[in-house]
Amino acid sequence: MKIAFPTQKNLGLESTVFGHFGSAAFFVLVESTDSSFTIVENKDKDHQHGHCQPLNALDGNRADAVVVGGIGGGALRKLNAAGITVYKALQGSVSENLEQINQGTLTEYTSEMTCGGHGPGGVCIH
Repeated sequence: MKIAFPTQKNLGLESTVFGHFGSAAFFVLVESTDSSFTIVENKDKDHQHGHCQPLNALDGNRADAVVVGGIGGGALRKLNAAGITVYKALQGSVSENLEQINQGTLTEYTSEMTCGGHGPGGVCIH
């Protein structure tokens, strides 16, 4: 399974999972079976709030799942419509969250869990 983890820094598996999908600078795309990964720049990070194009953000790279701290309702619906499952990240690194998803302990996002907007510094309002 290929999993996309939004991050602010390009530190590979040691990158901290970011709190908002659409505003992330990078995505660490990890193959869950062997932990191989690639880094992709977010091609949609400068979108207007509420107009996230998550498939464009991944720059044409296919993912089976996304693990993120926060996500807007529109982005969640678009990812789900493309067959991509979105999970709520725990605070920590990509590798720590990869371990949790492999163990089946991360919660799948629902529309009730999505961000309601942005607060100071772009932080999600959950």
